Amino acid sequence: MRRILLVDDEPHIISLLERALRSEGLEPVAAEDGETALEILADEQIDLVVLDVGLPGIDGFDVLRQIRENGSAIPVVMLTARSGTSDTVEALDAGASDYVPKPFVVAELLARIRSRLRESTAPATSVAHDGVSLDMLTRRASIDGREIDLSAREFALAEQFLRHPGEILSRETLLRQVWGLDFDPGSNVVDVYVRYLRGKVGARRIATVRGEGYRWEA
Repeated sequence: MRRILLVDDEPHIISLLERALRSEGLEPVAAEDGETALEILADEQIDLVVLDVGLPGIDGFDVLRQIRENGSAIPVVMLTARSGTSDTVEALDAGASDYVPKPFVVAELLARIRSRLRESTAPATSVAHDGVSLDMLTRRASIDGREIDLSAREFALAEQFLRHPGEILSRETLLRQVWGLDFDPGSNVVDVYVRYLRGKVGARRIATVRGEGYRWEA
């Protein structure tokens, strides 16, 4: 279940949104101030934040800036009773995903939340690590901006490594994900293609973990 952090010091707003989110199959988590919100974000899995600007202590703009300074790309929908273009600009410049003035229509806010959740779960069009980049739409590969030629199997193998940098991927896992095989055909096909891939991306990037498989060095 997707978890939505509601940050507002008005209990009736929290109560209203908690009911609305539950009706959408979402799990609300509430905070009455910015400090509590930041603690929740540091300790718990949250999928989206609905953040009021006018909070006690640090205001919503400062909370948003700290979220972004911490490197989080979590969607943040700002709420405010203030009027004026300058507040909208400040929110968007600080990294807000959306901006909704109070009083708001609950159905519209829910629609904006659904939209931001869809955007945050859209499949990435590219994966990259350590200078190696794969464009999933064009099926092109590059190293430090220089395009390299990968076969379909090499590309699929590289994708598995780049999606799991630092993790040990067994031969069985690679057979299943790249070749669609749930069994070992008794060949060394994985080892052969790892050797091919090393020759194109650099041997240092793919380590052999004896008896376990391979690891893309993070």
